[in-house]
Amino acid sequence: MKSAWLVLPILSSAIVLSHNVCAQNVKIEEVGKSPVEAKFASGGEVHMDLCSGGVRVKGVEGDNLRVSYTSGRHWTDHVKIRIRTDGNRAEIRSTGCPHNNFRMTIEVPKSSNLHARMFAGELDVSGISGNKDVRLSAGQLSLDIGDPKDYGRVEASVSTGDLESPAFNISKGGLFRSFERNGPGKYQLRAHVGAGELDLR
Repeated sequence: MKSAWLVLPILSSAIVLSHNVCAQNVKIEEVGKSPVEAKFASGGEVHMDLCSGGVRVKGVEGDNLRVSYTSGRHWTDHVKIRIRTDGNRAEIRSTGCPHNNFRMTIEVPKSSNLHARMFAGELDVSGISGNKDVRLSAGQLSLDIGDPKDYGRVEASVSTGDLESPAFNISKGGLFRSFERNGPGKYQLRAHVGAGELDLR
């Protein structure tokens, strides 16, 4: 009888664990709806493919992904948000965004590794402690990097425009401006702007 009583808690724990693992793997596609949310544990990798506009990516407390957006003229009926999570990896993709006065806010667990790509506009990243690999083809990219000592390898560049980094005492402008740095930290930082401005603050 004692062995039976021991088995029950183990089975119950296994069922709960299985449920939690399955709950992390989701696929969400919403059109014209804001916000869009999904559960996602901190410490994972978040990959983003973003449409042009004004986008803010910020790290927050909790285990959740949240995408919200607005447009001054409310032309958001065709905005499509896709969120997929698979274990410790998440993918966020936005399409169908209007070209005027479009603003999007994406909240991720503050302890995340970020991989983001956007064609044009203003992209602002703040409050995230982890590896960062961010590219913007045209516009302004602003990265709040926190403590520079948290980073090991740093690579930053602009093809044409301005590269500003008070945190690393860098200020450059013109064609093909870049800098590289090796530090004591555990995180990696890669940031690139094709045409425009890169600000590491």
